[in-house]
Amino acid sequence: MPGNYKILIALSGGVDSSVAAFLLQQAGYEVIGITLKMWSYEKTYHNKAYSQSDSDFIEEAQNLAKRLHIEHHIIDIQDDFERLIINNFIDEYFAGRTPNPCVLCNPTMKFGIMFYYAKQLGCEKVATGHYLSLKNENGRYFVSQGKDLTKDQSYVLWKMSQEQLSRCFFPLSELTKKEVKDLAQSFGIESIADKRESYDVCFIPNGDYRYFLKLQRPEACEALHGGIICDKNGKWLGKHQGYPFYTIGQRKGLDVAVGHPIYVTQIDPENNKIILGEKEDLLSQTLCVKNFNISKYETLPENFRALVRIRYKDAGTMATITQIENILHCDFDKPVSAVTPGQSAVFYDDKDVVGGGIIF
Repeated sequence: MPGNYKILIALSGGVDSSVAAFLLQQAGYEVIGITLKMWSYEKTYHNKAYSQSDSDFIEEAQNLAKRLHIEHHIIDIQDDFERLIINNFIDEYFAGRTPNPCVLCNPTMKFGIMFYYAKQLGCEKVATGHYLSLKNENGRYFVSQGKDLTKDQSYVLWKMSQEQLSRCFFPLSELTKKEVKDLAQSFGIESIADKRESYDVCFIPNGDYRYFLKLQRPEACEALHGGIICDKNGKWLGKHQGYPFYTIGQRKGLDVAVGHPIYVTQIDPENNKIILGEKEDLLSQTLCVKNFNISKYETLPENFRALVRIRYKDAGTMATITQIENILHCDFDKPVSAVTPGQSAVFYDDKDVVGGGIIF
């Protein structure tokens, strides 16, 4: 209930969290802001200038907190972020997999740190500017897609625990991005409303993860340069730039000419090899996941039917999910393309996130 109810909100300096803070304050909550400094673009990219840097966003968050007259904390978590998220991201690529760092970061870093400080500051809930809703049915908490499906962020929160979800608050669940921008205009924060969107991978502002890997581990990248590219029968097709620079389903940038489109179908890190194939070679009727988390139910119902999304922008395909010991098996109604180890398979019951796991 509003009043003495204290909420800690993540302020990123962007329009979503800014509008969320306004809405919470208007609703009568006592709002405290927190901004996590996770990574320095300038340090990583050798002071290369971008249109806006991480320091710009921190300054915007500070300015918003002053305008709202709310307490605001800036927490530097760069060392932990590098140790837990950056290093895992790099290790996964060097293991021949394609990670989604947001899936790991949300429960272990972003929300994890915020819950810690919420307790210290006497806040009962933690709020963010995510476009999704939170449900509580039969004593179980789970996230569900919000009103704006084009901005849906439910896919990256499947690892959240019951305790974490029970303390979350998502003020933008019933708003579209356009409505949020319109609200920003009405609140007089037009400059924030017109800012660029945050990055898909927050620590790679130019989107070039290959360049990032070279900066982080130049010697390892150089050692892998010149490995073999072959077809599924082992026929030599060329040399690659290093297998961490490729992902399943990739068609562009292969530097191989065979007279028709060809795709990465397999990455063999042990032999420093990339295998190419036809489009139909990417099709799979099944996949398996490990390290799964089920949120909507205490245990997954037997032979459970769900829409399964195998990447962030995937529309999803219906499948039957069965559990065999510590592995979930997904049998799709129709073949899916480019099942990628390291990515997440997330299970949906209509708009509700039932759970998810890591593809292997």
